[in-house]
Formats: sequence, structure tokens, C-alpha cells
Amino acid sequence: MRNYRISVQDDRKKIYAGHINLGGSNPDGEHIGFTNYYMEKNGEPIIGICGEFHYARYDERYWEDEIIKVKMGGVNIIATYIFWNMHEEVEGAFEWSGSKNLRQFIELCGSHGLYVIVRIGPFNHGEVRNGGLPDWLFGRPFDVRSNDEGYLFYARRLYHQIGLQVHGLLYKDGGPVIGTQIENEHNHSSAHWAMTSGINNVWLNGGSDGNAHLLTLKDIALEAGIDTPIYTCTGWGGASTPVPDMLPLWGGYAYWPWIYYEEERFAGVKEHPATPEYIFRDKHNNSIPKSYNFEPFYTPEDYPYACCEMGGGMVQFYKYRFKLPYKSVPAMTIMKAAEGCNLLGYYMYHGGTNPKGTINPYTNDLATPKMSYDFYAPIGEFGQVRESYKRTKLLHYFFTTFQKSFALTKTILPGDTSEMDPYDVDTLRYAVRSKDGSGFLFLNNFQDHVDNHDLKDVSVSIEMPEETLTIPSHGGMTIGSECSTMLPFNFDLGGIMLKYATAQLVTKLEVEDVLYYFFTIPGGMNGEYAVLSADVAAIEVDRGEVETSGAWTYARLTEPSTGGMIRLESVGGKKIVIYSMTDEQSLTFWKAEVGGRERILFTDANLLVSGLEVKLESTGEEAVLLRVFPDFDSEISLVSGGDLIGTEDDGIFNLYRLQAPKREIAFECSRVKDDRAILSIQSGAFDGIKEALLRIDYSGDIGYAFIDGELVHDNFCNNTTWEIGLKRFEERLIEKGMYIYVSPIRKGTVLNSNTTMAGWNETAKEQIAAIASITVVPVYEIVLTVG
Repeated sequence: MRNYRISVQDDRKKIYAGHINLGGSNPDGEHIGFTNYYMEKNGEPIIGICGEFHYARYDERYWEDEIIKVKMGGVNIIATYIFWNMHEEVEGAFEWSGSKNLRQFIELCGSHGLYVIVRIGPFNHGEVRNGGLPDWLFGRPFDVRSNDEGYLFYARRLYHQIGLQVHGLLYKDGGPVIGTQIENEHNHSSAHWAMTSGINNVWLNGGSDGNAHLLTLKDIALEAGIDTPIYTCTGWGGASTPVPDMLPLWGGYAYWPWIYYEEERFAGVKEHPATPEYIFRDKHNNSIPKSYNFEPFYTPEDYPYACCEMGGGMVQFYKYRFKLPYKSVPAMTIMKAAEGCNLLGYYMYHGGTNPKGTINPYTNDLATPKMSYDFYAPIGEFGQVRESYKRTKLLHYFFTTFQKSFALTKTILPGDTSEMDPYDVDTLRYAVRSKDGSGFLFLNNFQDHVDNHDLKDVSVSIEMPEETLTIPSHGGMTIGSECSTMLPFNFDLGGIMLKYATAQLVTKLEVEDVLYYFFTIPGGMNGEYAVLSADVAAIEVDRGEVETSGAWTYARLTEPSTGGMIRLESVGGKKIVIYSMTDEQSLTFWKAEVGGRERILFTDANLLVSGLEVKLESTGEEAVLLRVFPDFDSEISLVSGGDLIGTEDDGIFNLYRLQAPKREIAFECSRVKDDRAILSIQSGAFDGIKEALLRIDYSGDIGYAFIDGELVHDNFCNNTTWEIGLKRFEERLIEKGMYIYVSPIRKGTVLNSNTTMAGWNETAKEQIAAIASITVVPVYEIVLTVG
């Protein structure tokens, strides 16, 4: 067995306020403010969980359900870019309708209890043409992203337009808009001027006038009525960060398409390196003023370490076709939380598809697909829910349930981690966040671009002033390959001291004076709970065993692959239940307020809850199981989209069996060539379903989907299934059909420039392009109305 040690002698965090020029109140008297460590609401810590969702990259007809999905994932803030060139492609002609209706999007977010941060640019990047600046700015005699009055004239006009759209929706007016991001990566990154790309490769100004420019933009935003409690800017890479007037936000990505630009710092790079993102750091510590991907121009402990761009995935670049491991996303969440982050932010959280322009039909960056911006995000561009969504959801439930205490905990490292090698996957990576001897042991066994493996027979000893606590206290534990988790120690379970658990705490719920704590058992672990015997009057374990040794009592699940329950009673008479889920079961776990009461639900379907309405969205499966605890207070009054087949008791849960009418989507697929196919859909083929996912398995370079000659979607081939949601194209599909074309990958390419008109001719020894299969999968939706 290998034992690791960490000294936790001083875990009190110095927290203070009054020095940050941010904060504000709404008409109901609710107040948002900041200490140096976290955001506050009415003087109490809150942990913000921010998910990026670009309204203009999604069909407005489907916004509401997707916003509910974001909320169901445990997100409480939606951030959205306002891309200037999508709203003013033609100079002076602003468009705010359809998928560009910012106001409607914000209103929908507010109606579902979500805060909003608007990222108003003018420069945004976001893999959009010119980083979001209109083409017509290129023909002006001034530097963009500077305090040149010529540029500021147009920036002022843009902000005025945004101000009109958000009028009455700001926090101070009782609306959901709590924050404004000014610019993006100013003085750090840039983008092509797309109209010049090719032989003449010209880039935008990366930023001039430093902090003064951002402060000027903030003043212009205030003049335009964009008055919010929070103003943010991105902090990495030496970007302009005018504190204390703006909160710098940070992030991290494990997949770097940008290394394939021919920059000197990446000269000779032949394959993607393992990134240092998954090594624990302390990013709120004056003794460590700089660390990997964190070099602030301010004293770290004076401002919260907050994130806006934790990689929820990554966009495909033409020269970098990766397969995103979805476990990389919860691992990033674990890393940032351990580093001291109390405001988490994902880019992207919801993917999308770029809208077409009037002058320039394709508005994505030239290195990316022309239309697709799926980003491998937790929620895909057609509403697909990924494993990353299901795993980060569990973490979000924890952070928001226990935010008042967790936000106060301090990061402690086992030593200097700055020289750790990301390629070393044999040494345990660990850290602690704690306060007054109570906290969480963070463990990470995920590393990008390296083959991970199980770490077996390890333990960690936490050395505190009053005790040394070893987890587990006898024997060792296994941390599964690609597993990342946090284990509680010295945690108060309703009057019973939990010394430690080899399980991850998710949330709690009190029902009829019984406290239920929900845990999930990480991959490789066995689910052991050690409690202080003196606190326990009674204990009972389903499918497990109880052992008392010294001052502690151990409850172990003998069948951790099936989960189980532990029932306890404290010496004070409080009844407590520990509900342990397996890793697989936890992916079907949901917590939501239904009918005015918080409930725990289990279902494989995507769950969308709004008021008394419960939507169950199931891909390819017409039979749906729903377990509910506590049961609905009254009978289900209405079922649509399917039938309630029956109900039964299932332990503490009530089990509902539901069935949607099975649909076989009628379509015809005719092959033109190996690399080309025509899809025909019959009228009524999509009746009775929520969505139809076209799935294409192919090999080649780029997949293109056309309707009547118009490109409607594209995909850079990385040997995964290409998916397209068809429902939004239903009328055109029925009338015109869809044409699928795969352009070839060329091997052994030879360029011959000895041609006329200064052109060239390309020949290849081998061309690969073939469509292997095309299927259409129904997405069912069963809607329950409760009460």
C-alpha cells in the first residue's frame, strides 16, 4: 500500500469585503456583492455555476426547453455572447428578431429563475468571423479594440442598441441580468480579418490602451444603460484586468486546437502535449502569486478566483480532429474547485449552430466547420445530453446544497506542485479544501492525452492539529482510471460526525423529519462510511456490514456495485439515511422542485421540470422508468405523449412506468456514390415525436448536408457519429429531401503550380470518402402534469 500525506495545520481563510467596486440590489431588496473569496447574496456565500449558451446559435423555437435543460444540470447563471456582426452585418441595420432576439432569450432565462451575464464585446472571439466584429470595420481608418475615437463611435452605437434590448431586464429593475462582460482577452488574443485571409493573412489588433480601454468601454456601457452589479473581463494570458472595477475571470482547456497555428512557441510540435491543467494548484494564495495559466496583475487573495471558460468541450478545428473524453469536464470542475474557485463557468455548456449571414453566409471562424458549433458541450447543438452533463450535474448539486459552508474552505496542497509532470500518471494527485478541521479530500486520476490507469491500494493521511486522519483508516482504496472525486472528512451528518467516506457527497433532502444524504461511489471505490461511535444510537445497513473499532463505527457496502442504504439514529434522536448510488446509477440521478417541493428522481430520460410539468425526453427508447421520492403529493392529472402503464413501490421511491407510442421513422436513402446519398422523408414522419436525430457514420474529410443546394450542416470527420436534428428542417425536408456529401481525405498529395492563371493542380495517391450507414432515431417526449 502507498500512503500519501498532507499537512492541514492552518485551514482558516482570511475573508474580507468592501474593497471591490461591484455589487447591487434589486427592487425586492435582494443584494449581490463580493468578498475577496466568493460572491454573496444578502450577505451569505453563494457559489455561482455559469454555463455558456449562445442564443444566436440556436433556433429560437427551442430555446425554452434548452434553458430548462441547462437549469436541470445545476447551472444557476447563463452567460451569452452578443456577436456584433450577427446583429449589424450591414452597417446601421441592426437585427434583433428570430434567433437574434436577445430580449426574448433573457426573459425566458428569468422566467425559469436563472441569472444572466451578457458578454457585450465589442470583440468576443467565440470562433466567429472576425471575432464578432463586422467586416465593414476593416475599411475604417482606425485601430479596433482601442480608445481611438473613430472606433469608440461605433462601439458606443452598439452598446446603445444592447442597452435598448436589456432595458427593464437588469437586476436593478428586478430582471435576471446580473453581469456584463466587457471585451474578451483584450491585449491577449485576436482573430483573422476573414475578408483578407488566404494569401494575405491579416489579424485584428490584439488590443490597445490596456486597462484604460476596458474602463472606457465600461463607462460607455453605463451611459447606454447597461448597469449591472457585476462587470467582468477575462484574465489569462496577460489580458487587461482593471481591478477593482472589474472581476477578472479565468479558465482552462485540455484540448488546444490553437497549437496548430504556426507559432514559434509550438515549432516542432507533432502531437498534442499532455496539458498541466489536471495538476492541483492553489490560485488564491499570496504566497503563490503565479502558477500555470494564472498570472494575475493583482494580489491573488484580494479578489475571488472565478472562472468563465472551464472547457466544457472544444470546437473541432480543421487541423485538429480529436475525440473528447467526456470525463475531462467533471475532472476540470474538480480541479478548479480544489484550486479555490467559488464561481465556476463553462465554455461551452450548450452547443449550437451558427446562423447564416446576409452578405457572408458562413460566420464561423475559417478554421472551424462553416456551421456547426457543437463544441462537444454537455448539451449538444441539437439538445443531446452527454455524459459530461450527467457527471457535472452531481457536482453542481453539491456546490449549491452546501455552498454556505464550502465557500469558506481553504485550499491546501501536499507541497509544491509546480514541477509535477503531467505525464506522470502513477503518482496520486490530491489536495484538500477545509475549514476548522472539516472539509473535502480532492482526488484526480484523469489526465488528457495520456493513457490513464487505475491507482490501486492507496491511502491519504490528513495531518491536523488535533488528529491525523487516514482515508481509508485500514487498507487502501482504488481510484479508477479517469476518476476524479472529492471525499468528505469530519463532516456533520445532522448530528453524527462522519469521519470520512470513500464516496462523493451529492446533496441532501429532509423528508418528514428524516435527513437523507445522497452519495455516489466513485469508480473503483467500495463505499465505506466511518462515523464517530459516540454520536450513534443505532445503525443498520442494507446489503452491507457494520464494524466497530475503537471510537469509530464503519458501515460498508458489501455489494458496492448495487449501492445501498445506511439508516442511522443519532444520540439526540435524529434519523438519518445515507443513500449510496453506484457510479452508473448516479448518471440517472436528478434533484428538482416539482409542485413546490424538492424531490429526488431517477430516470435514464432527460428530465425537464417547470412548475407542475415534468417532461421526460428519451432518445430511441419508448419505454421510460421514473422513480420519485418523495412521491407526488397528488395524482398525475395529465399524461401526454405517452401512457402511464403502472406504478409500484420501489423502496423509498415510487416507480412510474411510462410508454410512448413506438415510432419507426419512414425515410428512404439512395446512394449516389459511396460518398454521396439522398435522404427522402415522407410527410408525417415526425408526427408524435419531439426530435429526429439523423446519425451518419462515415470516413473522409468533411461531411456536408444540403437541402435544395443550401448547406444546412457540416462536420469535420473524427471517426465518431455525425448527428443532425431534423425536426427544424421538417417542411423543407419533406418537400426537397436532403443531400449528404463527404469530401475525401487525400493521402500522398502532390501540388503542381505549373498551371495557367497562377493556380495549382492537386493530385493524390489515395482518396478516402465513404458513408458507412445512415439512420434516423426518434426522440420521444412524455409530459406529466402533477396536481
